[in-house]
Amino acid sequence: MLIEKIIQELQDIPEEKLAEIYDLIHYFRLGLNQEKTATLTVNEAEARTPGLLTGKLSDAFFEPLPEEELQRWE
Repeated sequence: MLIEKIIQELQDIPEEKLAEIYDLIHYFRLGLNQEKTATLTVNEAEARTPGLLTGKLSDAFFEPLPEEELQRWE
């Protein structure tokens, strides 16, 4: 069974590293719970009203950002 393999692997990890493994597992599990609660079906999601902003985007909006700008986002 997979849980037994996981437990065996955990037993071979040094004691001083177990806190890191615990955090990894704990926050992974919390993320799974959030995915379950955050996922909405199309019917549950509030419908958007298109056209709230007036005006049009110029072609410049769709051009790639300069490399300097991209690096600031990393």
